[in-house]
Amino acid sequence: PVRHYSSGMYVRLGFAVAIHTDPDLLLVDEVLAVGDTNFQHKCLTSIRQLQAAGVTMILVSHDLASIQSICSRAIWIRHGKVQSDGPPLDVTLDYLSQLSVDEDAARTQGGEITDMEKLERRRWGSGKIRITRVETLDADGNLVPSLNTGGPLTVRLHYQAPQRVEQPVFGIGLHNQSGVHVGGPNTRTGHFHISFVEGEGTLDYHMPSVPLIEGEYLLSVAVVNADDTETFDYHDRLYPVRVHAGRSSERYGLVQLAGEWRLASDAEPGLPIDPSLAAANGR
Repeated sequence: PVRHYSSGMYVRLGFAVAIHTDPDLLLVDEVLAVGDTNFQHKCLTSIRQLQAAGVTMILVSHDLASIQSICSRAIWIRHGKVQSDGPPLDVTLDYLSQLSVDEDAARTQGGEITDMEKLERRRWGSGKIRITRVETLDADGNLVPSLNTGGPLTVRLHYQAPQRVEQPVFGIGLHNQSGVHVGGPNTRTGHFHISFVEGEGTLDYHMPSVPLIEGEYLLSVAVVNADDTETFDYHDRLYPVRVHAGRSSERYGLVQLAGEWRLASDAEPGLPIDPSLAAANGR
């Protein structure tokens, strides 16, 4: 009967056989791209068990979330040549940066990249919960594309769950134009427990003071299951956010570190504060 199996069934059968052979090295080629959600969940569980047992594993995949979640090292191969090799987050950022370069090149040559094509490239997930709209709001609840350093910002997520989903985890992330991940809060780390969602709903993440310095940033949003083994919906850096300096004069680094300068209580203006320097001057 095997000859009547689909290509997806071949992959599922092959993976099931491989994980029960006590391998020292396991090559997993796009197995997470086939089968239903339950099968993918079982695959992830088996992969983590094999990792815990010390099995060396090579995962071939275009699922960036799975690569970052599973792998300790990633290699991006383009046209048969290694383009990037290192920590999974760094390599996936290199890959996504190249996609942007390819898009710019296509525009230069007269081929316009549509919003739908961009969305398809940078969005993935099983669809059990879908984030249908993302809004950035000011303190008065008005839609805004930008804010000032130190100003408030609310990210509003509109979602839809056709069926009841238990204990989802929602999150957001911000990257600067260099691809540096500057923050990624979620409901799990924020101790905001959601027992279940069903139907349509809205979720806000309010930041009373955003310390980012002036620049262009990209907002990501996501929703996953409780143990982070299934991505329901992931929008990777699809939403631009502009930060203006406002009253801030900070130009270095990523954030404005709140604080104030003071002289130490036993120091005199114009004299060295460092005790070793003071001793050298005869104090």
